[in-house]
Amino acid sequence: MDMSWHDLLFMHWPVKVEQLHSLIPSSLEVDTFDGEAWIGVVPFRMTRVKPYRFPSIPRCSAFPELNVRTYVTIGGKPGLWFFSLDAANPFAVAVARRLFHLPYFNATMSLRDDGKVISYQSTRTHRRAAPAAFEARYAPTGEVYHSTPGTLEFWFTERYCLYSADRRTRVWKADIHHARWPLQPASSEVVVNTMTDPLKVKLPVLSPVLHFARSLEVIAWKPELVATN
Repeated sequence: MDMSWHDLLFMHWPVKVEQLHSLIPSSLEVDTFDGEAWIGVVPFRMTRVKPYRFPSIPRCSAFPELNVRTYVTIGGKPGLWFFSLDAANPFAVAVARRLFHLPYFNATMSLRDDGKVISYQSTRTHRRAAPAAFEARYAPTGEVYHSTPGTLEFWFTERYCLYSADRRTRVWKADIHHARWPLQPASSEVVVNTMTDPLKVKLPVLSPVLHFARSLEVIAWKPELVATN
């Protein structure tokens, strides 16, 4: 798949590794930075979503998305694990669930950018799914920079594969290609955030670590089976 990501806010909280063990397949290991695991909530919007080297599909190639993620490894290769991905496009939700084995959910969503602040809202509407909602205002607060290897922001963002599990709990890996993230410091005002409630994970009562990225071009390759659990 070929796509562009825009107006991302990376929000991260440290959590105990023990909180996440039961939420990922046993063949994956929760990745840590200085002994701490992390959960991220990432609102953004997508454009130009389409099969690689094919034209966009009208009315299906642009929509907001919101993911809840952590960081894992298998066989020494670090990657992303998504607990949920809410999207305002039923067709994209159905395709991603079937082809990438990802836990996508339908949601009503909006993203408005007045040139200074981005206003974002999401309410999950997926049939028989646990409720989850998010509402926030956020903005970049500084100049663009690229993270340095060994830093926390590099550990968060410079990961080039995602892992997922199918209904038989087999684990799949999809490689991801993109340039280095053009990060900026950020501020946020969160009104509602119940995105981790379905996981029974309570986020710490402290300000999240924030990073903003205006835009990035991404290619996600076809998943391959890596573990049968």
